[in-house]
Amino acid sequence: MSTDRSRDVYAILGAAGGIGASLTRLLAKAGAKVVLGGRRQEPLERLAQEVDGTAVAVDGRDFEAVDRFLDRAAELEGELRGVANCAGSLLLKPAHLTTRNDYDEVLGANLTTAFATVRAAARVMRRAGGSIVLVSSAAATIGLPNHEAIAAAKAAVAGLTRSAAASYAGRGLRVNAVAPGLVATPLTSRIVDNERALAGSLQLHPLARVGQPGEVAELIAWLLGSQSTWVTGQVWSIDGGLAGLKTR
Repeated sequence: MSTDRSRDVYAILGAAGGIGASLTRLLAKAGAKVVLGGRRQEPLERLAQEVDGTAVAVDGRDFEAVDRFLDRAAELEGELRGVANCAGSLLLKPAHLTTRNDYDEVLGANLTTAFATVRAAARVMRRAGGSIVLVSSAAATIGLPNHEAIAAAKAAVAGLTRSAAASYAGRGLRVNAVAPGLVATPLTSRIVDNERALAGSLQLHPLARVGQPGEVAELIAWLLGSQSTWVTGQVWSIDGGLAGLKTR
């Protein structure tokens, strides 16, 4: 890897997932150094080799592990400009069928990883500033059936985004989130690959199609970069109109 200190460094938690991998490739293609974090070591290593990045095994629910992950990113040649948390999970169950283990898993994967990211990034980046991007969901804004646990977790991510943005604005640290609708990733394959489930979902999206990981990654990359330096505390819908429009 180049030792050119002018290259920006970005850290991505959940880098091996659908959106995380797209974001990793996008940033690397633009010339950035990318530090990839996640629990699945094998796909993480493959992606790191592809983009000449650095892979770090990390459980995003573990505060100390996320601290070490961002410390590693900050130690690289260059400047740590931004951190994105693309880790997450999806549970489609009504509340009365959701077990305590289900609930804990959803909050751990979606909210705890987001909080751990903000906590660690604020410590590492509060002197030089930069950008933190989290992932919420359209389900946090509108009432979708069987989304109780994931809606609760993702709504909390939106609240975390706004509060952290207020806390760290004076240090030049920006915090934003994206809120996708249904995106075609391995995580959503049981919906996207099921003809009946997909048809039902498409009826809810005014643009009548699912999103692609690269579309969400483009928005995250913009929020991480220098063109969005007057933007903070925002939750950006990228959902084919799901949360904001009614066409039927």
